[in-house]
Amino acid sequence: MLVRIVRMTFQEGKLADFQTIFDASKQHIRSFPGNCHLELLRDPDQPNVRMTYSLWSSAEALEAYRQSELFRTTWAATKALFAERAVAFSGEKLEEIIPFGRMSKIT
Repeated sequence: MLVRIVRMTFQEGKLADFQTIFDASKQHIRSFPGNCHLELLRDPDQPNVRMTYSLWSSAEALEAYRQSELFRTTWAATKALFAERAVAFSGEKLEEIIPFGRMSKIT
């Protein structure tokens, strides 16, 4: 499982435009082959910052999405609203801690 986090800082007054783009694309992204989860987060200390948190079945699935027309058009529209360059990183999920001390190893 691949975790992808993208942190985006938007220009003043552009959050509504971003939300419109996100609302139009979120179900398409979530339905993309290999996408297992998608969340939109807000930085509580910086009102113009949003983050996406997504889970992908593999690095190949994420790369297929990044090469898709859906990504290209959504990212181009989103990028035009940035106040600064986005920061993105990925990590492979190793463990998920479950309540009551049971651990689940991801293999």
